[in-house]
Parts: sequence; C-alpha cells; structure tokens
Amino acid sequence: MNYLGIDIGGTKTLIALFDNKGKILKKQKFLTSNEYSQFINDIKSNLIELDAGKIESCAISIPGLIDKKEGSIVALGNLGWKNKPITSDLKNILNCDVRIEHDSCLGGLYEARQLKEPFHKVLYITISTGIGTGLIVDNEIEPDFTNSEPGQMMMEHNGKMEKWESFASGTAIVKEFGLHARDIKEERIWNIIAHNISSGLLELIAIIEPDMIIFGGGVGNYFENYEKPLKNELNKYRNPLLKMPKIIKASDADNSVIYGCFELLKVK
Repeated sequence: MNYLGIDIGGTKTLIALFDNKGKILKKQKFLTSNEYSQFINDIKSNLIELDAGKIESCAISIPGLIDKKEGSIVALGNLGWKNKPITSDLKNILNCDVRIEHDSCLGGLYEARQLKEPFHKVLYITISTGIGTGLIVDNEIEPDFTNSEPGQMMMEHNGKMEKWESFASGTAIVKEFGLHARDIKEERIWNIIAHNISSGLLELIAIIEPDMIIFGGGVGNYFENYEKPLKNELNKYRNPLLKMPKIIKASDADNSVIYGCFELLKVK
C-alpha cells in the first residue's frame, strides 16, 4: 500500500512515493510550470517515470490560498494560478483519494508530531520567499487557520506601514543586505533580522498564545544565528499578560512539508 506526496513550490515541485510506514521509496523533482495545464501534464509524465504503481491516497502541498471543500486552488502567488480544480484533476490521473493542504500547515504537522513531548498549540513559521504559518492543535491542523496570511500583516517599519514579509522575509533580507541567509556572517545583520522578525512574532504570540513556536523555511534553517537576539527582542516586551512560548528550529526544515503530506494521509 503506497501513498503519494506532492509538494508544489514556486520554482520546483517534489513528488514522493511513501510506504505505509512513511519511508520514501522513490522521489522526483521537476520545474513548476507557470501554466497550470502544463503542470498537470508534467505530473503525469513524472509519475510514469517514477513508476509509482497503484496509489492508495495522495496529499498535495499548496503554497497559497485553497478551498478544501471544493478541492481547489483559489490563488497561488507568483505562479498566477487561480481557481484551479487540482483535486479532481489529480483524481482523474491517480484514481485515488486526493487531499490538499497549505504547505505551512503540513510542515507544522510533521514538526509538531516529531516533538518528544506534546504541546497543545504549536505555531509553525516558515520564513523564505514570504512568511507563512501553520497552527497545530493537539497534533492536528487547526482548520480555521489554514488560509491565514501573517506575512500580509501591516506593521509600522521605518516610520511607515508595511507588510511584515516586505521587511522580514528571505526576499526582504536579500533586498536589504544583498545576501542570502546562508551567506550572512555579520552579527549586526542578524540583530536587525531578529528585530524585524520579532515585530510580527509578538503580534502572533499575543493573538494565538502558542505553547511552542517552530521556525522553518530557508531563513528558519539558520535559526541558531538569530535565536539569541530574537529572544532578547521578545523579552523586552515580556509581561504577565503575554505568555512567551518555547521557540526552536525545525528538525528537518528542508523536508518537513513532504513528510507532512504522509502525516496527513496516514491511518493512526
């Protein structure tokens, strides 16, 4: 009995075939086409190349707004896809049950279930091209939080109102400093990054009251470089009414979403 995970990225798409224990048997990566019809054709050809055989069920990670009731992509950021019936299209190819979920929710689902001790509310934050979140409550995705877009929160920055991700995302870091997170060595720059991340993080902590926050994504991979200044920033605003959660780095930020696909499908 095999399961299929499809992680759609703005640049590349990863498909992975799992056994019923969650082990990846085969995987394939290909460029994500801007044309939805071509993307569906690419799924077909890559499944043939993968020699996936019979699939029990499939989960798809979507980096944008989704309608789970209709099984459709409502809008997909930089790819420009809108109102695409991806669930029914893939059912026609796979002849199995197909489920869609937001990529940050799937990453959060996997990471929350890897924790050695249970936490009631786990907030997963992915910082890469933009900023996304997934809220996991008692090891399950909180459905009312699926389509939240915290990166779009308007905040005061340098004397004017800006979207949080416009000054705190991986894209913003490259724009301001001319460096990707992996290339940043200066403590001064990491202090600025920590300050910018803390602005939106304080809002999320006050509203959601998570017990645990896990950082993932491209910038999340370098959490150890800004962990201390970030926590220092948060501690400046510590008060009896604001419960500060534990904050850690994702155990496997590069693969949490694809493994989250299996977590969504597996029978407990």
